[in-house]
Parts: sequence; structure tokens; C-alpha cells
Amino acid sequence: MTVITGLLVCLFIVTTLSPFITYAESGQQTKKSKSDQIPESVIDITKENTYPNPTQDVPRLQPSKLTSQLLNSTDIKIDNPDLIKMMNESTIKSSKIGIGTNISIYLGEWPLSYESEDTMVNWDFEKINTNMVDNRGGSDKKKIQFNQQQQKRVKGGLTADMSDAEMVKKMMLKEAAERTKLPLSFSTTIGFGTQTDRVYDVAPKTMGYLMAYAPAVNEKGKITYGEVYLKVKRGNAALEIKNVTRQGVGAWIPIQDYLNLKLESTKQPR
Repeated sequence: MTVITGLLVCLFIVTTLSPFITYAESGQQTKKSKSDQIPESVIDITKENTYPNPTQDVPRLQPSKLTSQLLNSTDIKIDNPDLIKMMNESTIKSSKIGIGTNISIYLGEWPLSYESEDTMVNWDFEKINTNMVDNRGGSDKKKIQFNQQQQKRVKGGLTADMSDAEMVKKMMLKEAAERTKLPLSFSTTIGFGTQTDRVYDVAPKTMGYLMAYAPAVNEKGKITYGEVYLKVKRGNAALEIKNVTRQGVGAWIPIQDYLNLKLESTKQPR
């Protein structure tokens, strides 16, 4: 009986703790894969940057009760934060609507939702600085560090003209940020005099060039457009979406306060 009881206790412990062990291992793997996507040559300069970039977060709005009712009244997906905000700010007072009322209000053509198809990072999106050390006449190694020579603004944007471009950019930014877990913005600035503690060695008899690149995310997908109507019939409100179209869209979105540093050494005659 003692042996059997002991086996049952062990089985209980293993069964009880197994989900937690699996969860912990899964978390470690997720953390590892997240760090693996950033090359060792890339550095976060949030603290060192002399230009304080504002955080650009696209809020995920919580639909009001009326908005939820309207969103559920159509099979067309709607995640445009501007359209949801407008519906959140709207009210319909059923007491003022007649029993036989049948109203259709045209709210305009809107970008309704964005579906991501591909998200890739270009760590060498734009070259923004070069530091140089001349060690051609030296017999020992020399040190070189990143030092931003002039203020540099890196801008992203859509790769083609789109209707309601600012709304489309918001939707793409939100999706890309959620997929990459990186601080994204359509504009980021590296301030003059920004320096880092990372040190590189320049070998004797060589010229050392430390080049800095601003990385960016290339986001691609499809945007759904549609004409939105608010219909009120017998006191019940619903959305009707007409003339639905889908269009391919792409964008470059810089990664805020990140740099990719690369050292190149060349032997040149003095």
C-alpha cells in the first residue's frame, strides 16, 4: 500500500505541475525567439538619443455598447480605429424614433480593415551616419565608437498612393507593431551628438569606418474599403456595407530609436 500510495502521489504531482512546466518552457522559447530576431549588431539608443522621440502608439479602442451592436450587425470586419471612435461618440435615442421609421444614412466610404500578409525587417533601411578612424600609420589597435555627426530624420510611408492614407497607416502600424513587438513609427529622429558605449577595434595599417543604419519594417497586406450606411428600422440600428473592394498595400515603417552598426576596415596607402 505504501508503494502504491507513493506512486499515486508522484503521478498527482507530475500531472498537476506538467502544464506549468510546459508553460514555463514555452515562455523561455518565446523569449529566445523574440531576441533572436534582433541581430547582435543592432543597438537600442532610447536612453542615449539626444532627440526625444515621442512614442507612437495606436490605441485599441473599446467599442461602446451601441458600437458593438453595430459591428455585430454586419459580416464585414471593421477595425478602423477612426470609424470605431466615430461610432463610440454617436448615440441613438429610440424614444424619438417612430415605430414605422425606416432610415438609411450614408456615412461615407471608409477603409474598414487591414489584413497583414507579410512583415519583414530591413536592418539596413537607411544609412544615417559614418564615423572614421585612420590607423594606417599605427602599430596598435585604435578604438572607434558611434557618434552622430548631424541630426537625422528617417521617414517611412506607404509605397503607393491610397485613399484615406492616414487611416491606412494607423491600421498598418498597429498590426506591424503587434507582430514584431518593436517600437514603430512612420518618423524617427537621431539627434546630433548621440553616442553609444559600444566600442570597436580598428586594426593597425587600416582605415576603420563605423556605419550606422536606421532599420525599418516592410509591411504588406490588403486593405478593405466599403461604403458604410447606418440603417434604423423600427428602432433597431444596424450597419450596411456596400461596394466592398480590396486593395493591396505596402509600407515602410522605421523602428524607433534602433540602429544597426557595422564596422568596415580597409587597407589604404598613405
